[in-house]
Amino acid sequence: MHLGEREVTSMSDADLLALRRGPVSYVFQSFGLVPILTARENVGVPLRLRAVDGEERERRVTEALEHVGLGGHGEHRPDELSGGQQQRVGLARALVAEPGLLLADEPTGQLDSETGREIMGLIARLAKERAMTTLVTTHDPALLSVADRVLEIADGHLVDPA
Repeated sequence: MHLGEREVTSMSDADLLALRRGPVSYVFQSFGLVPILTARENVGVPLRLRAVDGEERERRVTEALEHVGLGGHGEHRPDELSGGQQQRVGLARALVAEPGLLLADEPTGQLDSETGREIMGLIARLAKERAMTTLVTTHDPALLSVADRVLEIADGHLVDPA
């Protein structure tokens, strides 16, 4: 299996770690936020792991929060945010690393249908703006219209689209 020009199935653990901290970012269904950290601190975690200097980190965190519509919520902790806001923080955290590939596992699974559509629309818009490949899993057929391409998996196998 390749990611761009890189063969990933034979990578060492260290190379896989670097890949996960670099060109690949994740958005989790359960938000995956650290409860004791503010939204700003949660978004900054990937940059801290990459040892991005403080001034650059703060600039990118501010930009990422503004991009997802949460510029005024940086000092809130996860329990002070709605589910949709928490998912936006998770999306900002994934985007702050400027990934080439965004993997989103049921990013709307814990959201109401309207907020889910907003999050999917935001992911689609940002993917286009950033020329970023995005792979989203969902069980919600209402969200399929946002996708450029839809693949179906049934019983663990890819369903032939023909």
